[in-house]
Amino acid sequence: MTYLRANSDPTPVRFGFIVAKNVGNAVNRNLIRRRLKSASFGLLSTVRPGTDVVIRALPSANTASWATLQAEIAVALQKVPSREMVASPK
Repeated sequence: MTYLRANSDPTPVRFGFIVAKNVGNAVNRNLIRRRLKSASFGLLSTVRPGTDVVIRALPSANTASWATLQAEIAVALQKVPSREMVASPK
């Protein structure tokens, strides 16, 4: 699952990663986070500057191959429309 938020200022692209406890133990979660970080680094040029990207890893990311991770991140970045997202008040 991928979320994008476009900022008006031309700051560098920022990536955030969410890896929940249902994905595995701390070692597995950190491994997945590092793999996602590395896979998305190669896609920086495809994202407009000033965009915040949040990628949420699902349990299937634990067994996904490197090529699968890269392909799914690339597809997700193309599919998700870049629009201003506003948090709903509680």
